[in-house]
Amino acid sequence: MNQILFYAQIIVSVALIALIVLQQRGTALGSSFGGGGEVYSTKRGAQKKIYYATIVLAIIFLVLGVLNILVP
Repeated sequence: MNQILFYAQIIVSVALIALIVLQQRGTALGSSFGGGGEVYSTKRGAQKKIYYATIVLAIIFLVLGVLNILVP
């Protein structure tokens, strides 16, 4: 059981990394250099789905980590 949790955590972590890389981060970097920080934009379409999937995978990753510690 412990190995199943371990491999599931690895798979979820790789998927989480991929989703984090897919998110657009250009606005935060642009506003730090003085441009584009004054415009508010909402997440739409695929960007919104990637955002919610990232949250869900992060929660699953945390649950798997706790289960990996608790299950002998």
